Amino acid sequence: RDHCVTRVQTCALPISFAIFALFPGWLNSLPKSGGWLNTVKVCLGFIELALALKFLSNVDLAYHWGILQRELFIVLWIIIFAMMGFYLLGKLRFNHDSEVTHIGIGRLVAAILSLAFALYLTPGIWGAPLKLISGFPPPEFYKEWKTGTAGECPHDLSCFHDFEEGMRYAKSQGKPVMVDFTGWSCVNCRKMEDNVWSDPKVLKRLSTDYVLISLYVDDKEPLPESEQSISATTGKKIRTTGNKWSDLQASVYNTNSQPYYILLDNKGKELAKPRGYTPDIKQYLSYLDEGLCRFEKRKSGSKDLAAN
Repeated sequence: RDHCVTRVQTCALPISFAIFALFPGWLNSLPKSGGWLNTVKVCLGFIELALALKFLSNVDLAYHWGILQRELFIVLWIIIFAMMGFYLLGKLRFNHDSEVTHIGIGRLVAAILSLAFALYLTPGIWGAPLKLISGFPPPEFYKEWKTGTAGECPHDLSCFHDFEEGMRYAKSQGKPVMVDFTGWSCVNCRKMEDNVWSDPKVLKRLSTDYVLISLYVDDKEPLPESEQSISATTGKKIRTTGNKWSDLQASVYNTNSQPYYILLDNKGKELAKPRGYTPDIKQYLSYLDEGLCRFEKRKSGSKDLAAN
């Protein structure tokens, strides 16, 4: 890959020189270095700071530190983008900035967008869904002001984070299971939870008809020494809870992508072909209904055999 990039760069240089040699007037249209370049660097710095908070949030979630919860994350993003908006309007200045005597259209539009985005984020402090940035803030259940009692489960669903425990519960309740291989740093997992699981029909299936088992493959909680082992699939040591569920997914289902949804009966047999990221609500609902239909058929078939 690096070799290809070098070749592209080597070819691009003579082409650029040839173009400007043929059209020397174009050189005059190129923007001159100056205050505008420093403005671009500062704005990129604000954006980089916001993205750094996202990476810090992933680590905080994986290690269960409880430092950067959803409300604090949103407040910090509001401050960052509000400051960027005021900076573009010339209300904030740094050491290497020139004095802003005129605000161009481009700068004004960027300032308005930045301030509007900060304003959009504000209701998220009190629980608004913020679907525009779905997947970037911490999950909606990872917050200081919890409204439900279900713990670390989206939309206050009742879920399990241990496969064996969840299967035992499903068997005792006579319900099918949805195994959700997910991750704290998985953006598409959060998008599914925020945009698809929030649909009333989908939420009803997950809360009433299925036993939900969410297994976080990047969880850094260490396993007890007695439960640590060497993976027969990868040959690596299974040290953490995340290692355990990641190895289960790889060894049994031959994949390591997230999100990954598997519908099982309460004996551990598949009810439908597993699915990954499915942003279409109708398709996802159809998938859940397919599993329910097959589960009911199997259950009625077992009753008929028992009666005979």
